[in-house]
Amino acid sequence: MKKSGWDYEPQRPAFSRALVALGNSHKEVVVASADLSSSVGTAAFAEEFPERHFNFGIAEQNMVSACAGLASTGKVVFASTFAIFGTGRVYDQIRQSVCYPRLNVKLVATHAGITVGADGATHQMIEDLALMRALPNMTVIVPADAPETEKAILAAADYEGPVYIRIGRANVPVCTGGKDCQGFEIGKASLMRDGDDVTLVGTGIMVAKCLEAAEELAKHQVSARVINLSTIKPLDDKILVKAARETGCIVTAEEHSHVMGMGAAVALVLVENAHVPMKRVGIPDSFGESGEPDELMEKYGLTVDNIVDGAHDVIKRRGR
Repeated sequence: MKKSGWDYEPQRPAFSRALVALGNSHKEVVVASADLSSSVGTAAFAEEFPERHFNFGIAEQNMVSACAGLASTGKVVFASTFAIFGTGRVYDQIRQSVCYPRLNVKLVATHAGITVGADGATHQMIEDLALMRALPNMTVIVPADAPETEKAILAAADYEGPVYIRIGRANVPVCTGGKDCQGFEIGKASLMRDGDDVTLVGTGIMVAKCLEAAEELAKHQVSARVINLSTIKPLDDKILVKAARETGCIVTAEEHSHVMGMGAAVALVLVENAHVPMKRVGIPDSFGESGEPDELMEKYGLTVDNIVDGAHDVIKRRGR
């Protein structure tokens, strides 16, 4: 997944670095995995702190239940597996054992979205944000790139209560290091680029595509504001309402089903606070399929062109 002009980094090594740093700075941090330490990025922590790493084998439900028990004793637990296993397979355990008692279990799900690629529909988790943001007491974070992933993991360790952090498998553009980007704070969105004509709201890998779309729109004298909505819950209502009122229209973009994803969450905020034209760019109400990540992103409409087209559409509907 390469485009000239971007530096690309995978997110999992950033997760790994952050865990090792936490192992040194936070003695209460422990890590759990489900026979996927090398794949998800917890192997370095296991090597450095073997007495604080627990491998539960291919038993995610047991893992999450045990993590709840560890958290009830004062531990801050980072549990990691693939997103398809870490949300759908263990939803009951997350709901009953983690969220209901509001325990310090941080679920870091890797291999999310259709960019898992050739593993196909059975492993492409595209409804996890809907599942996790519906849970009371759950905080939901989707970092845009590797640097923000590292910051999110470090922030989650000091954040009280359950946290779900979604990262992907593929290399992603590094887009949060520019001078216009703000520091990471859970619950706060980042203004990546200012603009007056339309607001593009991205999350995860789609933040970079929103920035590319803004460049394309600028060629047609359209000034696009770009927001990185890295925290899906709690949502930064303030920045969204301000953007809606100032630009008059919004396009959202996410590597997730557009049914109850980030775009739906933004729409709920706007319908109560700022009635403006809106377009959601996301995966249609369907399963994915096997293929190369770039091919799948193109087929399912997660493209710069679709964001640009969406911007023109909402500007037209705004009528000014």
